[in-house]
Amino acid sequence: MGAVTSATTTLLILGASGDLTSRLLLPALGELLSREPSRRVHLRGAGMDDWDDTHWRDVVKTAFAAGDADAAFTAVDQTTYQRADITEAEDLQRLVDDIDGRLALYFAVPPAIAARACEALADVTLPAGTILALEKPFGTDADSAHVLNLTVDKIVPENQVFRVDHFLGRSTLLNLLGVRFANRVIEPVWNAEHVESVLVRFDEALGLEGRAGYYDKAGAMIDMIQSHLLQVLAFLAMDAPASLDERDLRDATGAALRATHVWDDDPATASRRARYTAGSIGDRTFPSYVDEPGVDPSRHTETLAEVTFAVDTARWAGVPFTLRSGKALGEPVREIVVQFRPVRHVPAGLTGDASGSIMRFSLGPDLLSLELNVNGADDPLELERIGLTADLGAGALRAYGEVLSSILDGDAALSVRGDAAEQCWRIVQPIVDAWRADDVPLDEYPAGATNPDGWPSHVTPPLKH
Repeated sequence: MGAVTSATTTLLILGASGDLTSRLLLPALGELLSREPSRRVHLRGAGMDDWDDTHWRDVVKTAFAAGDADAAFTAVDQTTYQRADITEAEDLQRLVDDIDGRLALYFAVPPAIAARACEALADVTLPAGTILALEKPFGTDADSAHVLNLTVDKIVPENQVFRVDHFLGRSTLLNLLGVRFANRVIEPVWNAEHVESVLVRFDEALGLEGRAGYYDKAGAMIDMIQSHLLQVLAFLAMDAPASLDERDLRDATGAALRATHVWDDDPATASRRARYTAGSIGDRTFPSYVDEPGVDPSRHTETLAEVTFAVDTARWAGVPFTLRSGKALGEPVREIVVQFRPVRHVPAGLTGDASGSIMRFSLGPDLLSLELNVNGADDPLELERIGLTADLGAGALRAYGEVLSSILDGDAALSVRGDAAEQCWRIVQPIVDAWRADDVPLDEYPAGATNPDGWPSHVTPPLKH
């Protein structure tokens, strides 16, 4: 995966004047070009704002400098910008008419606009090998995702469609593959016989940060669990693929998702939701979520969601996978926690706690830790707990750099395949229905808390190392 190609690719960003482009895509592209100066990339931008080439180049240069990659600007300093309505086939045809070689279209626009643009693309003549890169959410439910898949399928083959999930570009998640499949002490015990539970947790101290227009319609469950965290679950639960190429890897993750459903098929008991009230985190004060600008209190949008799933395969039957994400939480925790079962027998004479080992993958800073029971220093027959930690490093590229690298290389392995996008909606639909019916209470927690009152704490805190 990710092998650099010598072919020139034109990266055409649709929605180039938007926040996603300047805040994430351009800094990541600058970083990628700094690290791999031999890449041959033609950068173009298109959007509704009435910019000229000079203004666009200033935006690109500023974004590259913000990512400490301003020297890379020389690789794209002839970049151009065109004003265009990307939902109109005529405008889209004008954007691609003079492009030679491979084209990558990155839809840095809201999902509804991207869907309309894809409909328009059906009437556009595209260069051979054109790549489509689409941001989440892909559809609004399983049916709309299926319709969008049918539309996209008329434009390019599936292996040229990149449904972007930047979580799949995280270095820690990629390191998980090595830990899982390349260690005899891990690979044979990665199953229900030895694993008691799995937790994927992404708790943020941030609030809305100006994203009410999107977030208030999505909420924590759709924003994070339906997309990012279910993909993490698929990496954790999949069987070993024959290779890490696009087909084998996505076949393996897709099979895991097809086996996934709400625990006991009962969202009323397997899911929780809550939203924050007024509070503070450090020196920052938060209003109640319902008082945030742009929020409609009648939507009952959750800012913290927690759902437990089952993966009905021979490997994982009976093991709960809990996915959790929330905002304005006092202790930001981003980790994967694999709780192993205790050993069946501890010889008489060994005293102390012999609870199961815990493996943690921390998502920023990227750490791998393993908690073990060992003989105590003071009393060799008294067990004590220690932690072994490996620093996995910051990764060569930020998450969007990995995404862009894959797109420019035409390697779709770390993107979401069409069937997987539909499966993710199928998995969460019972929860959506239960929450709309108010079968699950909407709890509250003050900003800065770690949990609403009455919610369980799933795991012990990490050991101090």
